[in-house]
Amino acid sequence: MRILWVKAGKLLPVDAGGKIRSYHILHHLLQNHEVQFLSYYGGHRDNAYEDQVGQQLPGARVVYTAAPESRTAAQSFDYLRCLPGSVPYAVSKFTHPSVGRAILRACSEDRCEVAVCDFLSASLNFPPSLPVPTVLFQHNVETQLWRRLAERTMNPVRKFAYAVEARKMARYERRALGSFHHVIAVSRHDCEQMLQMCPDCQISVVPTGVDTAQYHPVPSAGTDPPVVVFTGSMDWEPNMDAVEYFCWEIWPVVLEAFPNARFQIVGRNPHSRVQQLASRSVEVTGTVATVADYLRHAAVVVVPLRIGGGTRLKIFEAMAMGKAVVSTSIGAEGLGVVPGRDLVVTDTSETFADSILTLLREPGLRRRYELSASELARRYDWSEVARQFATILTDVVADTCQHHPAPTIR
Repeated sequence: MRILWVKAGKLLPVDAGGKIRSYHILHHLLQNHEVQFLSYYGGHRDNAYEDQVGQQLPGARVVYTAAPESRTAAQSFDYLRCLPGSVPYAVSKFTHPSVGRAILRACSEDRCEVAVCDFLSASLNFPPSLPVPTVLFQHNVETQLWRRLAERTMNPVRKFAYAVEARKMARYERRALGSFHHVIAVSRHDCEQMLQMCPDCQISVVPTGVDTAQYHPVPSAGTDPPVVVFTGSMDWEPNMDAVEYFCWEIWPVVLEAFPNARFQIVGRNPHSRVQQLASRSVEVTGTVATVADYLRHAAVVVVPLRIGGGTRLKIFEAMAMGKAVVSTSIGAEGLGVVPGRDLVVTDTSETFADSILTLLREPGLRRRYELSASELARRYDWSEVARQFATILTDVVADTCQHHPAPTIR
């Protein structure tokens, strides 16, 4: 099968949840299919990235758009310019005429059989009519994500911006879901939410996976001192909110019982808000070679997310290494896990702290969670996830020839 895969932003380094999911599926698809990966990005020109992605994904094509870089004055002005428009900025900022032309050329001249839009952010680049079926790979329910951001943030400027984005996204996401021949969600929970927005959409579920070669069971960690770990991209608002909440409302209770305990915040590009959390008992690592080195020494892994969408790869990575996980409902949302068997799920600061303390005090109970977690994670190797993804694409190609083209979002 000949596949065109379109992704906004750089794929490398593979240091964030969406990148991890896309990279591993692409890597395994390339073993049995002909994949043309179209990557486009803005900011400063990065020749090293363009060379590297071509080496790791043979046949890849990179388009440089020179779009404003994130978190810069130029992007702030661009946001204000786009504010009156109806398209959410999370989509418009990733839209560029050269990308649309590249998609049309790949579908028309390179004879691909199916085109995959990786994340909603790339969707507006897809021309109104293509000679091949199109599939939207939707890692999150974007409307829900922006609504949660608007609900949680206390900054009035951000609250306004997130609320505007959420309203625009609600209208846009509904139309976009219906503009593709097929949609792939990452969980049954996300699938049900998308069907509420677009009841006639054809939606399949491909679960989140884990690299079981890199993340594999390790001996249970000791508790002298007890190490508690959180992993994630630390310039992403949901993760920033999670560690702030944890440090302010949960960690002091743990420290009272275990004064020598350490909390490690492991992840790239820590925002200044995260860096300010560093203390004698809290370590902010910044970018690391592999989070597996930190998970290895964790007695408990925490996922105190209050904002989010899709599914959390960080949970499967910790479970694959045989770690006891304490998560909020939002953190574990959409994963095929059983609370009370595979991990602990709790939603108040008091019960979250109590759950951590119980696991630290009761090694037998912690070990039962560790064994159950590693057993479950083994079923979700990326090779199996990619196989399911390829099966859906094959079915879409076979079925679409019998149907009319999908409607356009324009």
